[in-house]
Amino acid sequence: MNTFQKNESKETLFSPVSIEEVPHRPPSPPKKPSTKICGSNYPLSIAFIVVNEFCERFSYYGMKAVLTLYFLYFLHWNEDTSTSIYHAFSSLCYFTPILGAAIADSWLGKFKTIVYLSLVYVLGHVIKSLGALPILGGQVVHTVLSLVGLSLIALGTGGIKPCVAAFGGDQFEEKHAEERSRYFSVFYLAINAGSLISTFITPMLRGDVQCFGEDCYALAFGVPGLLMVIALVVFAMGSKMYNKPPPEGNIVAQVLKCIWFAISNRFKNRSGDIPKRQHWLDWAAEKYPKQLIMDVKALTRVLFLYIPLPMFWALLDQQGSRWTLQATRMNRNLGFFVLQPDQMQVLNPLLVLIFIPLFDLVIYRLVSKCGINFSSLRKMAVGMILACLAFAVAAAVEIKINEMAPAQPGSQEVFLQVLNLADDEMKVTMLGNENNSLLIESIKSFQKTPHYSKLYLKTKSQDFHFHLKYHNLSVYTEHSVQEQNWYSLFIREDGNSISSMMVKDTESKTTNGMTAVRFVNTLHKDVNISLSTDISLNVGEDYGVSAYRIVQRGEYPAVHCRTEDENFSLNLGLLEFGAAYLFVITNSTNQGLQAWKIEDIPANKMSIAWQLPQYALVTAAEVMFSVTGLEFSYSQAPSSMKSVLQAAWLLTVAVGNIIVLVVAQFSGLVQWAEFILFSCLLLVVCLIFSIMGYNYVPVKTEDMQGPADKQIPHIQGNMINLETKKTML
Repeated sequence: MNTFQKNESKETLFSPVSIEEVPHRPPSPPKKPSTKICGSNYPLSIAFIVVNEFCERFSYYGMKAVLTLYFLYFLHWNEDTSTSIYHAFSSLCYFTPILGAAIADSWLGKFKTIVYLSLVYVLGHVIKSLGALPILGGQVVHTVLSLVGLSLIALGTGGIKPCVAAFGGDQFEEKHAEERSRYFSVFYLAINAGSLISTFITPMLRGDVQCFGEDCYALAFGVPGLLMVIALVVFAMGSKMYNKPPPEGNIVAQVLKCIWFAISNRFKNRSGDIPKRQHWLDWAAEKYPKQLIMDVKALTRVLFLYIPLPMFWALLDQQGSRWTLQATRMNRNLGFFVLQPDQMQVLNPLLVLIFIPLFDLVIYRLVSKCGINFSSLRKMAVGMILACLAFAVAAAVEIKINEMAPAQPGSQEVFLQVLNLADDEMKVTMLGNENNSLLIESIKSFQKTPHYSKLYLKTKSQDFHFHLKYHNLSVYTEHSVQEQNWYSLFIREDGNSISSMMVKDTESKTTNGMTAVRFVNTLHKDVNISLSTDISLNVGEDYGVSAYRIVQRGEYPAVHCRTEDENFSLNLGLLEFGAAYLFVITNSTNQGLQAWKIEDIPANKMSIAWQLPQYALVTAAEVMFSVTGLEFSYSQAPSSMKSVLQAAWLLTVAVGNIIVLVVAQFSGLVQWAEFILFSCLLLVVCLIFSIMGYNYVPVKTEDMQGPADKQIPHIQGNMINLETKKTML
């Protein structure tokens, strides 16, 4: 999430603020007297709006926090597809506010727009939660329900985004401007509280609660859905208290029509005989008032600086996708607390609340005392550089994770480990010139080779011949393998002879940070193993091998097991993040039934705490870029154009998410290289932005005060106070 996301609803988006733009609009009816809170000047109705915003932000960020892992583990999409769909959803959430604002300003008004689109929002949550129920259909059904639910959620959250805060501002009388400013501070606090709490809680609902034998995504989506229902009910409860101004027209539409008319009029009058005009927007003078044209001219100067901005959002919004996927491959045990990988996102809203006052009250003042002119554009450029550094750090962490991870077999290669389940040591020899130097040492009883051995194939699949020597027995055996896979060769004693079986381990090598276990049963009867209340499996008799099962990380001192005639417990010990374990169930004369533990894949060794520097850097970048960028934009554009700037700002976020989608889907790069690519792209964009900023001539606020600004203070009051509070925050 970014700073603007947390402040997003605070802007009065797309409200007309110039009489000349909507010349025939009737005057707004006077506001009816409203019930106050405890004798103050605060309308009681704003309490319902603030609670609504808290619940809605809890709903949105809570659902979004677990979304990437839902794609990866529940729908079983690969990392690139999961990332692409995540950012497609995020992008849609920033396109739909334009639709919501148009509906509110031109048709339904803010109140009805919030109610109707909140119903769509709730419906999306219901469908999304149903799509997370394993018992409801197969993967196709889950995918369809998920995509339909996400589309409705995007329409709902984006549609009400420009309406809620502005509707709260409508509840105040003009003489209570100071109280209105404080309201927006409380509103901002509600947004941050909702995002902070939900980003911490919903990953716990997903990972710490088991339902249907796996992570409970239905609960993780259902609770945010319930909060959205509460948000709608609370908002509707205050209906009779609200001041509901009628629709007033859409300034964005006016600006677009003005620009389109200027372009088309210039094209129609392209003859050399027609005198040229000073500015291309002057070609709209035949239809639109001079003040509107002047305002649009000032707007286009600022929008030109917006062109490089999407690349910044492309980096910032990957906290919920690529960085969360990186966290799955790290050790999440902090000693005092075990984090879920998607819980690391809570650092962003937490650090934002710390960094905003830190930068405003300490860092910026120190820089100013040093005599450095730290202008808004320079702050934004430094923010871009900090984001570049954050992704460079993320790339370094990714490289280190890869160094600690098991190697991957390449083309015409396989990895093989040998496990001796016989009562005495065994000599295993590979036949063939290519691999005869492997497995030189004898393998003792109930031991495995120290590591996986790399075997080279002549074709994509090949038969391997092994010579097994056990006491006076000599056996030749043959097994078929396919390239780019892992295999385990189990050797067992069978009465007076020995035999072997080859088991494919492919699934175990892609645990994505999860803990996986499988069992080999050496008993002469089937064994039922209960790993938890929801997870049990049966292992066949006489060296039956189970499939891998995903379990929670933790201690397993007494796992209940059952055969047809007895019950017993096995001590599996500590199962760590990212590890894959093999347990061989044996019946020893001296020690009875027990499990021999083998670590197929080593546990994640790199602590998730190493992600803290990249989160700190990217959050500092966000504070310097996002808050400063909006402050600068508002100072450089006339008051009548501020809602248009909001629309353009939202569009830059949407385009940034599309950039991530395209790169994830088509770059084909390994993850650390992709991080470096984004870092370098933003560095180039930062250079371009710096050149654009160097040549930009700032406009003084008094130079933009036109007649329209003085004609309609009653219309513009909410917007002015809202923008001032935004800048202060």
